[in-house]
Amino acid sequence: MDIGATTLILLVICVSCLLLFLNRKGQKNRGHLPPGPRPLPLLGNLLQLDTKDIARSLLTLSECYGPVFTIHLGSQPWVVLCGYQVMKEALVDQAEEFSARGDLPAVFHFTQGNGIIFSNGEKWKVLRRFALQTLRNFGMGKRSLEERIQEEARCLVQELAQTQAAPFDPTFLISRAVANVICTIVFGDRFNYEDRNFLTLVGLIHQILQLLSSAWGQMYNLFPGPMSYLPGPHNRIFENFEQLRLFVSERVKMHQESFDPDCPRDFIDCFLLRMEQENQDPLSYFHMETLVMTAHNLFFAGTETVSTTLRYGFLILMKYPEIQAKVQAEIDRVIGQHRSPSVEDRAHMPYTDAVIHEVQRFADIAPMGVPHAVTRDTQFRGFLLTKGTNVMPLLFSVHKDPTQFKDPAMFNPAHFLDERGDFRKHEAFMPFSAGKRICLGEGLARMELFLFFTAILQHFTLTPLTHPEEIDLSPLFSGFETLPHPYEFCAVPR
Repeated sequence: MDIGATTLILLVICVSCLLLFLNRKGQKNRGHLPPGPRPLPLLGNLLQLDTKDIARSLLTLSECYGPVFTIHLGSQPWVVLCGYQVMKEALVDQAEEFSARGDLPAVFHFTQGNGIIFSNGEKWKVLRRFALQTLRNFGMGKRSLEERIQEEARCLVQELAQTQAAPFDPTFLISRAVANVICTIVFGDRFNYEDRNFLTLVGLIHQILQLLSSAWGQMYNLFPGPMSYLPGPHNRIFENFEQLRLFVSERVKMHQESFDPDCPRDFIDCFLLRMEQENQDPLSYFHMETLVMTAHNLFFAGTETVSTTLRYGFLILMKYPEIQAKVQAEIDRVIGQHRSPSVEDRAHMPYTDAVIHEVQRFADIAPMGVPHAVTRDTQFRGFLLTKGTNVMPLLFSVHKDPTQFKDPAMFNPAHFLDERGDFRKHEAFMPFSAGKRICLGEGLARMELFLFFTAILQHFTLTPLTHPEEIDLSPLFSGFETLPHPYEFCAVPR
C-alpha cells in the first residue's frame, strides 16, 4: 500500500473520530516546549514526515528549528534531540532526568509497561540490575560466553558451506545463528537450524520489526485509538507478539517442572529462584507475568538488532569489495585459517574493528533510539519539559553529525582510525544509545558482531549477484528499525 493511500485512510480516520478527540479533557500544562513546525489539528506534523524514513525527515526539520525542537505526532508533542552535543547533555549529563521510557503504543499495547525495556521507575531499576547481574553470571563479557558464540559461528559457517556458493537470501540463516546465542542464555538451549518452531519464531520477529517500521506501524503509533478498530497489517504485530509470548510461557513451564534452586541453569531459572525468595513480599516485582515479559524482551531484542547489523554489513562489503579484501587480509595475518577468531584478536585488528564500527554508524539500525521521557520537570537548554514529556533521541543525527564525522553520508572506516591506522574510539558512536537507558546487551552484541563477522569472512568471500556499483544501500524502511532491502549473495569458499 502506497503512502498516498495510507494518508487518505488516515484522513478518513481523523474525520470520523473528530468529535471523540474534541471531547477529550483539556491538555495538561506542557511547560515551555522548544519551537517546532506548526501542527495541523489531529494530524500534527504527519504530512511533513516521510513514514518510510522518519529519521531523515526529522533531521531535515532540525535544520530549520535547531537541535532541540518539538514535533507533534498526532496530538502528542515530542521533543526531538539532534546532534552529538545535545544528546550528551541530555542522556549523559542529565541522565536521571531523561531516564524514563517514552510512549510507543504499538509495543505498549502488548507489554503494558512490563519487562525490562518498557518498564519505568523502581520496577525498571530493579529488573535491570537483576538482568545485568544474571547476564554477567552466565558469561557476558567472559570466556564462557565467547565459547558459545564461537561454537554458533562454526555452525553458521557449516551452513554457509552447504550452499556450495549458490545464491541465497541470508536473512533467516543469520537470524537463527544470533537467536541461538541468546537462547542459550535465556532458555539454556540452542535449537537446530531446521527446527520448525525455531524457524517460526525467527520469522515472527522479522515480521514484527518490518511491520513496526512500515507505514502501518507508524500510523498505529500516531493514532493507536482509531487504528485499534481498523483491519490491516498492523494487527499482525500483536498476533506475532502473542505467539512469541506463548512460546516463552511454554519454556517457563518446562523450567518449572525441572527447576532445582541449588543449580540454576539459565536466566529463567535465576528468575524463578528470585520469585521463590520473594514469594512472601507483596511488593516484589518478581512474578510470573514479569518473568515471561522479561524473557520475551531479551529474546526479541537479542535476536534482530545484531542479525540486521550483520546483514547490512555484508551488503556494504559487497558494495565495496576492496574493503572486504582488506578485512580478509587482516584476518589472514592475525588469525589465519586454522583457528576460530577470539575476542582477544580484536585488539590486533584495528581495520576490522573500524569497519564493524562504521557498519553500525552508517547503517543506524535504531535511528530514533527507543523513546525516552523526563522523570520530573526538567530545565533543558532554556526550555521547561514537564514530567512525562516524550523525548525522541535521534541517534541517526549523532551518527550523521558533520561536526563529529568528516564524511557522515559516506561509508568510511577511517572515521574510526587515527593517522597511524590504529583504532580510535569515538564519543559520538551511540548505536546502543547512552546514559541510564543504554542497551544492557551491549557487551554481548559487540562480541557477537566481531566473532560472527570475522568467522564468516575468514572462510568465505561474499559475492553479489550484480555489479557492486548497482547495490542499493538505502533502507527498505527506517522507522522503529532500519532494514536493508532483501538481497541474495554467494558465499564463495576461500
